[in-house]
Amino acid sequence: MRRTFYLLIAVVVMAYFTSCSGGSQKSAKNTAKIEKEEVKDQVKKVVYPLPTSFQVTEMLNRIEASYILTLSNPPENVDNYITEKEKALALGVYGADLSYASTYHQKQLIIDYMNVSKKLLEELDITGAIDPDIIEKIENAENDKDKLVEIISNSYYSTYEYLNNNDRGAVSLLVLSGSWIEALYIATHISDETFDNKEMITIIMNQKENLNKLMSLLEKYKDKEAVKETIDLLTPLYDIYKTIDSGSITRKQMKDIADAVKVARDKIVK
Repeated sequence: MRRTFYLLIAVVVMAYFTSCSGGSQKSAKNTAKIEKEEVKDQVKKVVYPLPTSFQVTEMLNRIEASYILTLSNPPENVDNYITEKEKALALGVYGADLSYASTYHQKQLIIDYMNVSKKLLEELDITGAIDPDIIEKIENAENDKDKLVEIISNSYYSTYEYLNNNDRGAVSLLVLSGSWIEALYIATHISDETFDNKEMITIIMNQKENLNKLMSLLEKYKDKEAVKETIDLLTPLYDIYKTIDSGSITRKQMKDIADAVKVARDKIVK
């Protein structure tokens, strides 16, 4: 089960970098040669700002936020997702739920979310996109950020080649979209004190840059109906974040984000 957890992390994290060059006609080899340092820089921007599970737990403890079972998508909903789009978005959602359950050491829920994630990974046939050694490598390097950056950067190339050769770049972006939406939903609904916690406010405010990147990547695949529908799903949130100035956010904007992400999330989880 632990291996499934790290496999899911690999899928969601590498989905971002795989899709960065999704529209390129260059070979994977040429792309690697040209973009290696750029990829490393991008990986660092994602890996380094992420708080550790301990830091997240401490933050939630400071605002006295207890684990809220109803915030997460119930594992039994997994059979509700039929299409490739529904399964990919749900996989992203369950990935965020798995992280949330792990933060609070919810053992049974961790197992449940690992099981449904494994089911969706297999049904989407994504497992073949991952370096067969990536799980063990991530496990061994989880406390070494420099090593983790190197592992993800190197894995980018083989993953890029596989997904694009098999026309799966759009699917990886749907997984990433589901994960982003669920994480923002949890962050904005976890406690009534969220809007009074500077750390949580900063995390929510800083999602503007991440959403801008995500929308830019989705645009590359907008000719695909599933991606176009996901862009439409994210557009209300995108419009709200466009009104936010760098380094500041109002209480109304926070509420608007919370309301909009709930609408988007409800359309995914069913």
